[in-house]
Amino acid sequence: MIPVLKVNGKGIAETWENSLIALWRNGIRIKTEYDRENDSPSIDATMIMVVEDPFSEPRIHLCLPAGFKDLRKYVREVLDGVHDHWIDPGGGKWKYTYHQRLFKYPDSRGPVNQIEYIVEKLSKAPYSRRAQAVTWDPGFDPNTDDPPCLQRIWLRCTEEDGVLKLNMNAHWRSRDAYRAAFMNMFALTELQKRIAEMLSERIGRKVLVGQYVDISDSYHIYGSSIEDFHNRFLKALEQRAFYSSDIRKSRTVSSDHPMVKRGFSEADLELEAEEKSCINR
Repeated sequence: MIPVLKVNGKGIAETWENSLIALWRNGIRIKTEYDRENDSPSIDATMIMVVEDPFSEPRIHLCLPAGFKDLRKYVREVLDGVHDHWIDPGGGKWKYTYHQRLFKYPDSRGPVNQIEYIVEKLSKAPYSRRAQAVTWDPGFDPNTDDPPCLQRIWLRCTEEDGVLKLNMNAHWRSRDAYRAAFMNMFALTELQKRIAEMLSERIGRKVLVGQYVDISDSYHIYGSSIEDFHNRFLKALEQRAFYSSDIRKSRTVSSDHPMVKRGFSEADLELEAEEKSCINR
């Protein structure tokens, strides 16, 4: 039986950490289609994560297996489509990006901007249950080696003490809990914030970011990642505080920390240079 686990946290760093602890303790061992000959089985479960305040600090977990530049570039991929030009299935390149599927979903009648639909729908009925966007292309994705993990986002506003809050649910088919989930959560909550800002501008009323709920059918740590998970994540739980002003003693860091801001700025400069290089070709 596949365990169904649920964790809560105030921010995304805390919730992600709680999810990995729950998965490590309660997940099942099961094979995957990506295992190499000598890989151990993955640790897997169905996971529901409830983030109460996605922009509460500390927002970034230092155990993510990537740097601040990588995190910023991933956010820009999802929100701004900076790597949509890499999509070229016939040329053996990327099959899709989440930005393409959300903002320019390929349809026989022309690209569909599903985010614009969400903003328009919620501007007319903030409580609507129809404000969603999908990524799956049933005529294309089943036959690819790397189909989308993200399947659907669903948004709905609630009103609390006269304040509108935009809540988001994200549904995932499959998820690398250790190597991908935190970056996914960081990027999608940034998208949630952007949609809230777009909606606020559309209706002329402040819209705040509400809770973020993240649902994965298969939330897993690959067998090939378990040694690194031990050395990076589990040891950090023993040796470092969840948050410390001394980053060397902390498992998390605020998104406005100088090191984070420097990494994000360097990523933006590299993406700008990359764009100019493409234009000049």
